Amino acid sequence: MQAGVDEAGRGPLAGPVCAAAVILGQSQIDGLKDSKLLAAKRRQALAAEVKAKSLAWGLGWASVAEIDEHNILRATFLAMARAMQACLERLEKTRALPDDGHAMGGAGSPLVLVDGNRSPADYPGPWHWPYATQTIVKGDQTVACISAASILAKTARDAEMCRLDAQHPHYGFARHAGYGTKAHLQALALHGPCEVHRKSFSPIKQRSLGFS
Repeated sequence: MQAGVDEAGRGPLAGPVCAAAVILGQSQIDGLKDSKLLAAKRRQALAAEVKAKSLAWGLGWASVAEIDEHNILRATFLAMARAMQACLERLEKTRALPDDGHAMGGAGSPLVLVDGNRSPADYPGPWHWPYATQTIVKGDQTVACISAASILAKTARDAEMCRLDAQHPHYGFARHAGYGTKAHLQALALHGPCEVHRKSFSPIKQRSLGFS
């Protein structure tokens, strides 16, 4: 049994980072691919299908404060660890976890496939996990369970940025999800950063836009 893990929101200037973990099982889900290559409507449809058909799934978040405290890589690991915990808790509730741990990692957990070249298993800290882990560069394009995790993470984070847009309408979070677009940088220059901006990120950290 394998769990795919991926994140959304490492690069933006604002908002939390989100990770997802998915154990697909035997169900066939057509069209899984890197979430960034899908239209928003198709992403939403696939996210609903993944939640309905997978053996288990989970989301994990790391806040802006945690990003600023730990750095974005370690905060991403926190989000991944929380996603895996939520996924395994859901799996246990559905009683889908095999008693003998067959084809799974230690302690009855799945083999975890993580998009990229680094994972929480590689670094000590509160994000460290004990699961057997394999990193796969561009895994969201080639491994179905990682693609599914990519889709869940992105749709969840996009929804969160729409919610934050309603609270902070000056910045256009619903349009650019917190990335450093020209419009976002112009809004920062005009209004300065708000509470959901990552103070450890340039240009906010360097105050290169003349923030007071």
